[in-house]
Amino acid sequence: MIVLGSTGSIGVNTLNVARKFNLDVEVLVAGTNIKLLNEQIKEFNPKKVVIAKKEHIKDVNHQNVFFGESAILDAIENSNSKTVVNALVGFLGLKPTLTAIKCGKKLALANKESLVVAGKFIDQTNLSAIDSEHFGLWYLLQNKKVDSMLITASGGSFRDYDLNDLKNVSIKEALKHPNWSMGNKITIDSATMTNKMFELLEAKWLFNTRKLDAIIETKSLIHALINFTDGSTTAHIANASMQLPIAYAILGKVEEPILKPVDLLDVASFEFKKIEENRYPIWQIKDEVLSNPDLGVILNAANEVAVSKFLNSQIGFLDVSKITLDAINKFNKPIINSIDDIYEIDKEVRNYCES
Repeated sequence: MIVLGSTGSIGVNTLNVARKFNLDVEVLVAGTNIKLLNEQIKEFNPKKVVIAKKEHIKDVNHQNVFFGESAILDAIENSNSKTVVNALVGFLGLKPTLTAIKCGKKLALANKESLVVAGKFIDQTNLSAIDSEHFGLWYLLQNKKVDSMLITASGGSFRDYDLNDLKNVSIKEALKHPNWSMGNKITIDSATMTNKMFELLEAKWLFNTRKLDAIIETKSLIHALINFTDGSTTAHIANASMQLPIAYAILGKVEEPILKPVDLLDVASFEFKKIEENRYPIWQIKDEVLSNPDLGVILNAANEVAVSKFLNSQIGFLDVSKITLDAINKFNKPIINSIDDIYEIDKEVRNYCES
């Protein structure tokens, strides 16, 4: 297989699955964590390696190293691998997603932005989403009539903060997730609840429904729930590890232990909370975005700019959502008839938000 984003949390877990099931890794694609990449190269012996920056090529312990977006696309097009794991972060992941589909590869997709911005153009025939929430929904589906679907959120870094303190929180505080360690961008997206907006949009495309919502479950053990029309509800409960959805996405069928079962006596209780708009202002556009999923392009582009500004100390935490909401208000009727339209609108929104 090809692993895009091998040094991130999804990539590392993918390679854990590859190790467990003795899977071949043909191509590793990574960013700037060359130290970890070299460790992965030593263990998995890929035929080709692609990194983000040309200046780091000399530091990579491999004879076949390339850099940049075009090299990623070339690696997908000219590989023997039948599976591509796309764990790249951000809009950068869209072209690799489209290329993998065009090449007839099986796509294990962790790049949320692909479906968020271009869901209506993505052929899902050979696609499996790598996400605890969407995996949970898929796992629960039966041959019964579904009323609605729920996914859960952790609440992010500031779920228990006094609202008055949010205007002064630091980058360090924002990156301290209460339940686990993730990359910087997704941790900020979790804190603003934008990540959950992305996941609702993904679910809309994956399951062809707009009857979707999210709630906070503070222990991150319940990942998804389905309400059936007969009045019953089922919940997917599992210890938080991406290895479970990754294993199913790559292998299709799994019949041996991946995780330890949740000990409900040890858990003792669950706590659920409503996602409140005063704590998570982005939530006020949830219904609007689900009704007009083309807004996903604006949502993603504005958010990427805003998160980058926050992480570079240019704006405060509350400004992240303000920038996104302002962009949604300005570009609230996008006309998207092609992939080219997506790239044009993405560029226009970024320029607006940067200025």
